[in-house]
Amino acid sequence: MPKMIVSIDGVVIKEVALTKERTTLGRRPYNDVVIDNLAVSGEHAVLHMQGDAVEIEDLGSTNGTYVNARSIKRQGLRNGDMIEVGKYKIRFLQDQDAENFEKTMVFKPGMVPPAVAAGVSNSRPAPLGAAPVQAVIRVLSGAAAGREVSLQKVVTTIGKPGVAVASITRRHQGFVLAHVEGPEMPSLNGAPIGASPVPLKTGDRLELAGTAMQFEQL
Repeated sequence: MPKMIVSIDGVVIKEVALTKERTTLGRRPYNDVVIDNLAVSGEHAVLHMQGDAVEIEDLGSTNGTYVNARSIKRQGLRNGDMIEVGKYKIRFLQDQDAENFEKTMVFKPGMVPPAVAAGVSNSRPAPLGAAPVQAVIRVLSGAAAGREVSLQKVVTTIGKPGVAVASITRRHQGFVLAHVEGPEMPSLNGAPIGASPVPLKTGDRLELAGTAMQFEQL
């Protein structure tokens, strides 16, 4: 199925699969794709899907919707098109180009068998010739304490959807942590990170949604 990869300042923060005929995008929490930023209108745009065809329609947003740097009202999307809303960039991808993103690691009270309950898709064997794991996140507190997540994908999201979600994104020079959604900012070594992505180094301690974690680069 088609997917949208949402990023800001070069950091991927979320992946959204298009599964419905109508997918809304905007700042308000009832949208299918919520982008909590003042440059994004409450009801900014909608994606229409009919068969394999996908179109995006601007809903009279304040700052407009752009596809490949051109302002649009309604336009069909092709594989690789770049949508822009505010400072956010959204890459539209078809199935074969949207396989390199990790599912969200969810923290829940009373979690059991972390490999299942954490919601992390680590069960698939690595393909032949895959790069070795370069970093891991170790969960230090809560029901998932002791869980270790390999950061093998371009982006791994962590937290509680609807409450607090953050992303850890692989870059050429290392990994960066960014806030994705929710009023609670992740903290890094005891201090909230703010709105901009921050680099991670070995031994850094993260806290999000009441769960403490440690970043280790291998």
